[in-house]
Amino acid sequence: MRNFKYVKTIKDALEQECPGTVSCADIVSLSARDGIVLLGGPRIEMKTGRKDSKRSYLSEVENTIPNHNDSMELVLSRFQSIGIDTQGIVALLGAHSVGRVHCVNLVHRLYPTVDPTLDPDYAEYLKGRCPTPDPDPEAVLYSRNDRETPMILDNMYYNNLLKHKGLLVIDQQLTSDPTTSPFVEKMAADNGYFHDQFARAVLLLSENNPLTGDEGEVRKDCRYVNSE
Repeated sequence: MRNFKYVKTIKDALEQECPGTVSCADIVSLSARDGIVLLGGPRIEMKTGRKDSKRSYLSEVENTIPNHNDSMELVLSRFQSIGIDTQGIVALLGAHSVGRVHCVNLVHRLYPTVDPTLDPDYAEYLKGRCPTPDPDPEAVLYSRNDRETPMILDNMYYNNLLKHKGLLVIDQQLTSDPTTSPFVEKMAADNGYFHDQFARAVLLLSENNPLTGDEGEVRKDCRYVNSE
């Protein structure tokens, strides 16, 4: 999410070739599609035709995007409200197969005592990455979500969960919640099944309540609504 500057680069190029045609919303969706492929995940045939909103929905983020410290019950409820079923939700969390988490979001699992759901050896590794209970939020101290295949979107994430090596609270809850744990085991055993469910869930997510037709606009600059 730090790389929205590339959305601007893509948008500028598109405006040169076909002005006022491709929305910023489509650029973000198709960038996600291609990013998944570049990380070794499935290719998802996303539809296009989204329009950009004429106002900001920043205030909606807190109400719709679950936090990593939320309960599994809340996470399931949020995604189910937009039509994504339990196995799809478990697959979406598999996006945690790649990327990294800053120490400020981890230390509560390590200090003053180690979260008992963490594998002890893994906890010691995390303490090496995050050696203080109050890390500088401006410092780049982090741990990767998956040490084995950190830049491949694969089912190693689920295998790590079964070994009590979930990085975030929400990750490890997938194995302790009886509604999600069977899907963790299925995805850990079958990377193809994970990819199929991930593709299906991302497609549903991408088609959730899009603006089309006269409901929105095609922004000239993705950072601002068009001037009247």
